[in-house]
Amino acid sequence: MTSIDELKVVRISGTAIPIPGDNIDTDRITPADAMTEPTFDRAVEYLFRDARKADTNHPLNDDRYQGASIMLVEKNFGSGSSRETAPQAIMRYGIKALVGESFAVIFAGNCTALGMPAATVSTEDIAHLMEYTRNNPKAVFELNLEAKTLSYNGIYLPVELPESTRIALMTGGWNAMEMLKANKRKINEVAGRLPYIDGYAK
Repeated sequence: MTSIDELKVVRISGTAIPIPGDNIDTDRITPADAMTEPTFDRAVEYLFRDARKADTNHPLNDDRYQGASIMLVEKNFGSGSSRETAPQAIMRYGIKALVGESFAVIFAGNCTALGMPAATVSTEDIAHLMEYTRNNPKAVFELNLEAKTLSYNGIYLPVELPESTRIALMTGGWNAMEMLKANKRKINEVAGRLPYIDGYAK
């Protein structure tokens, strides 16, 4: 069983991959036919599939960004339908956090449900990060949720995300199922004191 400490998301470090463009919706992230898959196991195969076919220079086709842990995006990323295949595909590619100018609310929530922070920075900072990463594809970044910073090469940029989301990630509370499993003993203790469910938890 996964421990609460294993669920905590406080610091994420690694190289970054820049995905330029405002208003990139979930249909562009994972096309509609990804929804026909019975599970998310093959979701990564659909990640920006059409964009990658249309543009051989797409960042996901660039070997320099292989192994990236952080995805850099621009304004209103993840807009459109609420399909969960989009964040699932991003996570299964190996991304552990997203940093962008802004995110669609449902998309950001779906990322949180996977333990994958979607943190925001200013317009100026994301423009700089995009350019810096294009010129320095092996640069290492660290997203620190405790300090609310994104750091690289001695530079610290402020990041934002809803406080409830930040706390949920840092405490491991983002994973409701694992939280329930980890607290099984306490749940059974409380259930044992409630006459209307006596014996139900046994």
